Amino acid sequence: MAETTNSTQTQGRRATKIGEVVSTKMAKTIVVQVSMKKAHPLYRRVVAKAKKFYAHDEENTAHVGDFVEIEETRPMSRLKRWKLKNIVRRAKLVAGEEKAIVDSKTA
Repeated sequence: MAETTNSTQTQGRRATKIGEVVSTKMAKTIVVQVSMKKAHPLYRRVVAKAKKFYAHDEENTAHVGDFVEIEETRPMSRLKRWKLKNIVRRAKLVAGEEKAIVDSKTA
């Protein structure tokens, strides 16, 4: 007789990365640049690498210059495989506000 056990499978943790928003020109999409530093295996020098990830931002809450946390998810388009999890740190000035401040100083 087969016993039916209530076994729950634990899902693997989704990968998360923290990076800076470099573009918000697309609708509901942000481009996040993640900088990584790693020691070179032969020369033992620290080498900086940067990679850009396309992430889904449903409410368009992130702005250029914000530091955000993105989480791996199902493919949403040809390039988008990440989604915005939360905003870690807001930028000091948003690009539109910066232009408005410059315009107000010249007037």
